[in-house]
Amino acid sequence: MTSEVFYRRWRPQILGDVVGQEHVTQTLLNALKTGRLSHAYLFCGPRGTGKTSTSRILAKAVNCFATSGNDEPCNQCSMCQAITEGHCMDVIEIDAASNTGVEDIRSLKERVAYSPGEGRYKVYIIDEVHMLSTNASNALLKTLEEPPPRVVFILATTESHKLLPTILSRCQRFDFRRLNHAGIVKKLSRICQNEDLNMGPEALKLIARSATGSLRDAENLLEQVYAYYGREATLEQVRTLLGNTGSEYAQQLTSHIVNRDTTTGLKLINQAQAEGVDLKQFSREITLFLRGLLLVKSGCCEIDDFTSEEIQRLQNLAPAIDSEQLLKATRLFGEVKIDYYSTLPLELALVDTTLDATMVPAEVNENKEPAQFHKTASRQRKTPPAAPVENMEGKPASENNQPPSDVLSDTVSEGGREPDPPVQETSTGEPEPDVNENGYASAALDTCSEHELLVRNWSQMLEQAPETTKRTAAIALMRSSVRLVSFENDVLILAFKFKIHKGKMEQSNNLAVANQIVSSYLGRPVTINCIHEPEKNHLVRAAQDLLNARITNVEEK
Repeated sequence: MTSEVFYRRWRPQILGDVVGQEHVTQTLLNALKTGRLSHAYLFCGPRGTGKTSTSRILAKAVNCFATSGNDEPCNQCSMCQAITEGHCMDVIEIDAASNTGVEDIRSLKERVAYSPGEGRYKVYIIDEVHMLSTNASNALLKTLEEPPPRVVFILATTESHKLLPTILSRCQRFDFRRLNHAGIVKKLSRICQNEDLNMGPEALKLIARSATGSLRDAENLLEQVYAYYGREATLEQVRTLLGNTGSEYAQQLTSHIVNRDTTTGLKLINQAQAEGVDLKQFSREITLFLRGLLLVKSGCCEIDDFTSEEIQRLQNLAPAIDSEQLLKATRLFGEVKIDYYSTLPLELALVDTTLDATMVPAEVNENKEPAQFHKTASRQRKTPPAAPVENMEGKPASENNQPPSDVLSDTVSEGGREPDPPVQETSTGEPEPDVNENGYASAALDTCSEHELLVRNWSQMLEQAPETTKRTAAIALMRSSVRLVSFENDVLILAFKFKIHKGKMEQSNNLAVANQIVSSYLGRPVTINCIHEPEKNHLVRAAQDLLNARITNVEEK
């Protein structure tokens, strides 16, 4: 004989037992007490948040013999028990996912006309109502708007945006929210107490976090732990069973991010993969801990979805990382998309986070700072100086070793005007750079250094582009699918991962704007050529550019 599963055995039987949806249950209870029932309700929200349970409770409440439909159901009368057991003829549950056709709705319309058999109301609960076809939805409209007396419709869905506006306008809508961790843990604790299970609060917190706001998922996970370990289970056992072994790796990687330990972090990512850790779960755990670190750094120490041990580790790490690096790390790992079993996206995010953004090539750093960084600054257009940009800590960008914002040469003149004459040098005795017939300054860097300059300051160049150029071309250049291949003899070659992006960039108007942006940055005319580079090669080349690496060996299959 099969025993009843937890989520069915502990399904709420009165409105007061529904967890985390007080804004719904209190409104319905007030409507019962005042006799102001609607003929149609729409319950929408994520899975496992109580939509179907609330529908059945409402069906019992309006038909309860003991309360005459003016309060919570008694759950003792024959009508309440029949609805609880699922054999009441006046409560009809319809799965719209398997009854999507217009004929099914026409059949429903014929049955609606009959009066209730035993109860005061006939209640139709239509689950996953968004699955109805357009014709079936239209067939339901008239009945839904003006149903016969003593009929109540309750529609439940997880995707309310797919419903016709005409259906939405005929219902009282209630949005069910994802449950918070405290509410889920409280319900799991009550189940453990009644089922005589011995599981600590830290283990229940881990189950609640894995359920992602769904009480039904949490109850299923609790029963899974009970089935495997019996009535007693430790935190480590729960973590192992739920597949959260990547949690410890994620915490260690967060420490390496804080300490900017790139080498150890890369080794840890590959070790996690070698031990069979789910990389998608690993990525989610990293983002979760970075988010927790961000909350602790912001002074929020009451975090329900972390264990006390994890909160302590986050509090120890928070003072060692600056807000700017933490924001960058959270954003990068939050945008990681794991493909197959490749660790490359995680490795790229780690390297981008831990390497100092102000690092420059060795040949530039060894007392060979290019003169263009200083000379072109004095030749900017005569405009009021911009206020210094402050970082998260309130310090000017220059105090945080950020690259100077005025590394660009003269902006291309607008409307065909001749550029303003260069301003004479006053701070140093160095001669002015040569200016060609087109008004551009001669480059002071060799081609290799200019390529490095473009790679490192690509985003900054696009942000500082003239307002007249910030159109489709500028947006296209900011895509992650663009890679700088080479820059030689004033010809810049860009590789695009997708052909559609390459085609858009090669349109004459977009290409002209792109040429203007790069030429304005370097101070002389530049030609841009576009090539298509397949996605696989694109990722490999991007990794080479970022890590300054080269391919030494290719295995033949």
